[in-house]
Formats: sequence, C-alpha cells, structure tokens
Amino acid sequence: MDQQKIEAILKTLTLEEKASLCSGLTSWTTKPVEGKGVPSVFMADGPTGLRKEDREHEAENGGPSVRATCFPTEATLAGSWDPQLTRAVGEAIGAECRAHGVSTLLAPGVNIKRSPLCGRNFEYYAEDPLLAGKLAVGFIQGLRSQGVGCSLKHFACNSEETLRMSISSEVDERALHEIYLRAFEIAVKEARPSTVMCSYNRVNGVYAADNRELLTGVLREKWGFDGLVMSDWGAVNDRVQGIRAGLDLEMPGSGGVNDELIVQAIKDKALSEEELDTAVRRLLRFVFDCAESCTPVPCDYEAHHALAVRALEESAVLLKNNGVLPLKKGQKILFVGDMAEHPRYQGGGSSIVNARALESPLAAARRLGYEVSFARGWPGGDEDRQDAGLLREATAAAAAHDVTVLFLGLTDVYECEGYDRTHLSIPPSHTALLSALRAAGKPVAVVFSGGSPVELPWLDQADALLALYLGGEGVGQAACRLLWGEADPCGKLAETWPLSLSDTPAFHHYPMGPRYVSYNESIFVGYRYYDTVKAQVRFPFGYGLSYTSFAYSDLSAPESVGRGEELALRFSVTNTGGRAGAEICQCYVHHEAPSAFKAEQELAAFAKVFLRPGETRQVVLKLPARAFSFYLPAEQDFVVEQGRYELRVGPSSRELPLRAVVTVAGETSLRLPAAQLASSPYGSIRDNRFPDDWFETLHPLPARENRPAQRGEFDRTTPLGELAVTWPGRLMRRIAYRVGGASIRFVRSPRVNRRIVRRMTSEFPVKNTVLMSDGLIDYETADALLDVCNGRGGWKRLLCGLGAALKKLGRGG
Repeated sequence: MDQQKIEAILKTLTLEEKASLCSGLTSWTTKPVEGKGVPSVFMADGPTGLRKEDREHEAENGGPSVRATCFPTEATLAGSWDPQLTRAVGEAIGAECRAHGVSTLLAPGVNIKRSPLCGRNFEYYAEDPLLAGKLAVGFIQGLRSQGVGCSLKHFACNSEETLRMSISSEVDERALHEIYLRAFEIAVKEARPSTVMCSYNRVNGVYAADNRELLTGVLREKWGFDGLVMSDWGAVNDRVQGIRAGLDLEMPGSGGVNDELIVQAIKDKALSEEELDTAVRRLLRFVFDCAESCTPVPCDYEAHHALAVRALEESAVLLKNNGVLPLKKGQKILFVGDMAEHPRYQGGGSSIVNARALESPLAAARRLGYEVSFARGWPGGDEDRQDAGLLREATAAAAAHDVTVLFLGLTDVYECEGYDRTHLSIPPSHTALLSALRAAGKPVAVVFSGGSPVELPWLDQADALLALYLGGEGVGQAACRLLWGEADPCGKLAETWPLSLSDTPAFHHYPMGPRYVSYNESIFVGYRYYDTVKAQVRFPFGYGLSYTSFAYSDLSAPESVGRGEELALRFSVTNTGGRAGAEICQCYVHHEAPSAFKAEQELAAFAKVFLRPGETRQVVLKLPARAFSFYLPAEQDFVVEQGRYELRVGPSSRELPLRAVVTVAGETSLRLPAAQLASSPYGSIRDNRFPDDWFETLHPLPARENRPAQRGEFDRTTPLGELAVTWPGRLMRRIAYRVGGASIRFVRSPRVNRRIVRRMTSEFPVKNTVLMSDGLIDYETADALLDVCNGRGGWKRLLCGLGAALKKLGRGG
C-alpha cells in the first residue's frame, strides 16, 4: 500500500485505536481495526521450520503445531558456509508459511556465540559476525522471495540465556559495533528484513525495548532500516519509553494494559501523538505489506524433505577420520546408541517444529538397503542412565562386526532455550559406552548430535568423528549417505571447539548475574581470542575434513589499494583427490602494525567451490574497504587506518598457506585514547582473565553491586526467584509456574519441560506477571505485591487486585 493511503487511514483512527494497534491481539496476530480497513496478520516461530500453533488439531497433528518440514538448525546450516543454501531453506519455509496463511516468520537469529555454554546456541549461526550476517542474508532473501516477512532477532547482545529477561549486557563500544551488532548490520543493509525483534535483556543498563540509541540511532539512522521493530514475547519494559525509543509493536500484547498507558501519556503530554503516529505508520505499512502477500499457495513437501537431507549433507562437519570412513560395501556394520533410533534432530524451545517426515539413521539405513545391526547400548531418554545388560550386549555385538558406528551427543536436558549449560561434557553413559566399544577391538566411528561444541577427552577412542549438530528431519538419510560416502562431507566449523571450557575467552565472565554480565574479553571472541594468544584448540574455526583433498596455489593480489576501494583477490584451488567434493575457501586479514589493539586476524571473505577430481578453479574474493576497518568510538564510526595488511588464504583459520601483503590507504592520524592503543593491556593479551580494571578502561561497570535484590530493593524488574525469599513471592512464583507449565512446551518430554518451566519462571521479572497475563493483572496489583514483599504494606491493594483478576477469570476474560 502506498504512503498516501496509509496517511488517509491514519487520519481516521482514534487515539485509542492507534494505541491498540501497537500491541498484539493474540500470541501470534496483530490487531485489526473494524470498519477502517486494517486487517490482522499472522506470524509464527522459526527458524528451523514453520511452528504454527494448532491446539485444535493436536491429536491429528501429533503435536501442538501444524506438521511442517524440519530443517537443520542454524548452528548446523552454518557449517555449510553457503548463503545460497540458507536462501533455499528460507524459500522452502516461506512456501510452507504461505500454505498456512503465515505472513511473517520470527527468524533468523544472528546473536554471536560468545560462549559454547549458551543454551540457545543451536539457534544461532556463528562466533563470527561476517559469516552469521551473510548466512542470514541468504535466509531472509529466501523468505522474501515467497512474499513472507521475517523478524531478525534478538537485537541485541542476547548471548546468555541465564536471567535473559532482566540482566544487563555490559559491552564496550568497539565490541558492540565490531562483534555484536555487525551481523545485524549486514542483514539489514543487504537483505532489508521486514521486522527486527528486540531482545529481552538490557544493553549497558537500558532495556533493549527502551533503547533509543539502538532502535533508532543505530538501526534506523545509521543503517537505514525502514521496517517494523517488535518486541520479543514479553520483552517490553516501559511501553511509553519504548514508543519514544522506536519500539513499534508489543508482542503478544498485555490485554490492553500498556495501550491505556500510551493513551494516558499522550493526554498527560508525556508522549506526543506524532511519536505514536510514527509507530502506527510503520505498523500499517507492515500489516498491508503482509496482507498483500499472504494468499495461501500449495507447496511441495517432498521437495522440501529432499532439501532438508541435502542441507545436512552440505553442512555436517567431519572432524576426524583415521580411514574408517566412508564405510565400505560388504562390511558388517553395527549401529549403537539410542540416538540411532531416536535421533535428536532439533533444539528445544520456541523453535521446536512438528516434523512431517522424520526418519532415524537406523530406519534410513535399512530402507536404503544397507546391512546394519543395532544395539541400544544405553536406555535412552533424557536422564543419564546406564544399563549393564545393554552395555554387555553392545560390546559383544561390536566384537562380531567390522565397524561400529556410535550415535551419541547432547540430550534435551543438556541444552535448551531458557537456560545455559554449566559444562561442556556429554552424558557419562555415552562416554562409558564408547570406552566399552573400543575395548572390543574394532574400529569405532562416532556420530555426534548436539547444538554446540563439547569437550572431547574421549577423542582418542574414536577412529572417526562426524558432527551432525542438529540435523533436522532428514538426519537419517543424510547420515547414511555421509557414512557410506554417497555424499561427501564438506562442512566446516562456524565456531571453535576448545580443548576445555576453562580455555574459552569468556570463561571468567560467563554466565554472570543477577544484575549484569560484563563482556570483559571485548572484541576477542572465538577465534579472534584463540588465534591472538596462540592457544591450542581441539578444532579451529573454519576446520573440516573431506573424503577428497584440495591444494591452494597462485595467489594474486594488488600491492596497494586506494582509500575506500574494493580489493579483488585471486587464487586457484585444485581437487587433488579421487572424489568430487566442495572446498570452503577462507580469507583472513592481519594488520601488521595497528595503532589500536586488534585481534590477530579477522575473517574478511569466503567462498564455497565444487570441484571434480583433478579440476582446478580460480577463485575471486572481493574485500570491501570495511574488511580493513575497526570501530573508532571517538568518531562513532568505522575507520580504516593506513598501513600494511597481510591477506591470508586457506582452508581454516589455522591453515592459511597463501599469503600476500597489501598497502591500504586510509587515516594516518587517529585520535585514540590510551585504553584503545595497541600498547594497552588489550594489545598484549596472553590469557582469558581479562580483569575488571582492564575492562573499566573501555567501559564503566555498573555501580550497583552484582547481587540479588534484598527486601526493600524489589522492583518491577526483580525476578520472581529473588522475590521468593518472602512467602508472597514464593506464592507468585508458584502461580507463574502453574500457568507456564500449562502453556509452555519447549520439549516433548513432560518431565524435562517442567524442569525448564520451573527455571524460567524463577527468572521471570515481576513486570511480566502483568505483560503475560492478558490483562488479568495490572501494574497496581504488581506494585502492591512489591510493597508487600518489601515490607511496606500493600495488602489491601494486593487482595483487591487479585480479587479483580479472579472475577475476570470467572467472566472468561
């Protein structure tokens, strides 16, 4: 719809109608305005597939949502390093959205993997912002090609699930712009997402939902974003301040509570109607754009399943191979592990998909005609249990077969949205099974399923290690094709696998809380840290093996490049093996003598090349001027310092055989504070301690002590778990748990789901008892609860408020 029509509709809307449009009607729909021509549009969760709730047909669907193709998770797809593949997945999911009348998919997520402990890492792409951003561009373009909108999330610095609804991510300006905002910037500028979703957390003390610097200053004014900004579900803090900051749409809505606050603020002249009109214009443009393209269309689910299989084949990473893979015809093969029959193929949380055509590796092997025996080895399920009988049975079977393929990894209870891991180990029952199988004296190939790296003290016991991550519904067929060599593993790691948790850059500052988490490592995230301190790692960023081999040669680069110019880099890659395969070529930039502290190297460009045996192809990588830049806080912008830069090309961050030096024109006299200089402590880091006094030279830490609130300090942002030191607080937490347990389904196991909900509701801020109650509880009642828990009276107001809520329930809302 053109702007004139939007303006015409805007003039007909009452103040109350405008305010009402700025919040959701249901958990998944926007509000219509009857008689004014404003429709309601539907949105649904992603990004591994469509998750449209359909409780009415739950028995028929076999789950609470419609059946849809479940693709590999973002963490898995990142191993492909292929934006064309993520585009194809986006197209397929977009088609399924259209088939079900969904206009906007709440994906993709591009938060940076600051630590492998993050419980939601399976839903994010990479530890590097360039790679994450480019993959997101492909996905968004795929969705938009089908007329479906997206919601780029979670903006910003939501790299920790612990206390995500209240914690403040304290980040210095360079890390914020170079690392944590960069992927969003790439996606916004290159793919033009229809919406951006703000995160739950605070960024440097200000809730993302209230953060004008981020939502308007950076997103709109610097990057040129002209779409809609919506909240994550229940992420609103101060709704009036949110309108000022640039938060257009509150989801899922608060039963009208916040709409009334907007109206009252305008009447009190605390908010101008023009500020509200700005949000409504964006909302109307979004709604009408969605309405024009939400006509249902048929889609080809069989083709989508085939794509899910191919996506995993091109994303899985072969981490070790002593020659046992690919498996050979005629070998006696034994599959071991419950995950061979009941694979873990997606992460837990709001992204969980009701898969249409899940096939296990065991079922696929038998359907494809491979002769495979099976031994369970451990009892399965989410609890870590061992069974001596099953262990003996598997060991005896292994001795009678040529090769054992052990399926192991992380279960739902180990990682999920809503909480973080506390260690990097896999279940002890899995490692015990591996040790027993190894003792049988036959080769053992391990197939790993999980959303994030794990420690591998058992790696020497495995003859091969194939990382599927979380492979989607096609995991069975893809795993078999990879194991038997019908598909060549060509994926590479989008994150470093450390030797141990204690080696990770954020080890001393992750997770933190309850008030704040400080990003003391600054820009030294992932390989930027490991390569700078020259730390040993288990598997480096960009690493992955193949069934064939490749050689690099003939690097050609200009000797110099002018200010602001693009650099074209050329080199040759040859498939020196006997099989067709794909190689992911990577280029890193190293600044030889920077004035400011920098990482040893940064990914600047990459390309995926498919080659037949013996084939040579010239690869051209184009590096924009931005590849040589860093963020200069004094200028509030990226700058390129003039100097010599080494270009490093190869198959991984730790194997870069081709080198060339280029002189880049740029700034010659930079205004740098002492803390930013290469001679500062951050210019000579040696380990991951990153003390607070270092960090405070870059960014001031909050003055408030990082401890739980005490009686007398409770406010609307206090988590219910902290309020539980009082009995009314414990009662409210129990009510929230009961309500959450009835509505939240993050995993299929009811027992594990209850555990997740219990953890989440303890971290639920008091304000969210209002936001998520659909108008049953108002702020006056929440404030009365706080007064009671703080020992300031308030009993009468609390009881009246709860009584009113019960009456509303009795009336059906």
